[in-house]
Amino acid sequence: MAFVNALPLTRPATNVSNTSFVSSRPTPTARRTPVLHPTMSIEQYQDELIATANKIASPGKGILAVDESTKTIGKRLASIGVENSEANRQGYRGLLFNCAGLGDYISGAILFEETLYQDSAEGKPFVDCLNNIGIIPGIKVDKGLSPLGNAASFETWCTGLDGLAERAAAYYKQGARFAKWRAVLQISDSTPSKISIQENTWGLARYARTVQDAGLVPIIEPEILMDGDHPIARTAEVQEEVLAAVYKACDMNGVLLEGSLLKPNMVVPGSDFAGSTSPEEIGTYTVRTLERRVPSAVPGIMFLSGGMSEEEASVNLSAMNKIDRKGPWSLSFSYGRALQQSCLKTWMGKPENVSDAQQALLARARANSQANLGKYKKGSEPSLDALGTFEKGYKY
Repeated sequence: MAFVNALPLTRPATNVSNTSFVSSRPTPTARRTPVLHPTMSIEQYQDELIATANKIASPGKGILAVDESTKTIGKRLASIGVENSEANRQGYRGLLFNCAGLGDYISGAILFEETLYQDSAEGKPFVDCLNNIGIIPGIKVDKGLSPLGNAASFETWCTGLDGLAERAAAYYKQGARFAKWRAVLQISDSTPSKISIQENTWGLARYARTVQDAGLVPIIEPEILMDGDHPIARTAEVQEEVLAAVYKACDMNGVLLEGSLLKPNMVVPGSDFAGSTSPEEIGTYTVRTLERRVPSAVPGIMFLSGGMSEEEASVNLSAMNKIDRKGPWSLSFSYGRALQQSCLKTWMGKPENVSDAQQALLARARANSQANLGKYKKGSEPSLDALGTFEKGYKY
């Protein structure tokens, strides 16, 4: 990328609260005028951040999201009659991270903190297992959702900024090279509220800059839940407003866009919407929204599946990649449930099913690799997930 060395990509963020009172009149020597100093640590990692973001957004590749909390993965295991023990979690993750050939379709894997520091049953660090098959380890860094005051009863803000700089440095040392932070917004007649948009987008930007200072590429995830009966046009309207606020906040915080990734939802109608929507319509609305709001400097847009079935997630992604677009970004995937459902149902907690479960995982990874290229044909890869995994108010 020739432009990288041609001009500086970072600049000090403006702290409005510290500068708004500064006058142009001479300042008495007894009074100290605030001086803004650029944070230098992001410059140390600039080239690495850009290289990592572009590698994750490589053509034909996407992200495997395995960052479920211990409680949430317990629900997954319970669905196949398996106890939520550390040994069973370790066994399932070992199945995923030792899958030969997975790195042909998956460029990164988002991990929960337990997994980042966990070894396989054979005593090999999972970070090493991933690196050995060409997959970059990442880490979920937010601490979950909390009720938002002066907002609708169901609106939330995302916690985890306290101590994030220190945690991010430790995660980098452990081998993580990117991070994820999930903020959640919800559509109703009166929401998302202005304060919800402001709080959640500012939190995303603060997180992004903080982890970049520690060498981690931030995945910025402003998820708009599918809950509701609103039409697709309403989702598009809200998505545009939210993305505009995200990138305004990123600019104010000096986020290096070339070293970041976006993880939005596809533009779809509410889950209770009475009408039907085609993959082509979803693709058209989604691409238009991105063209209007996402800077071209961002190398990759890695969609969340939001409870779609495995097949829906692949078909919709492929449809949008067939559309001519102005933006240069890769439109790819960061799927959790929409990559793992068939694999999980095939495994059933039985060692003798590991090989077949890995083949099921490879089939869905291959499907989404083709979808990223706009070449996936519906039904061309097997799936045991016909109904999808949508949950109202989904929490990790």
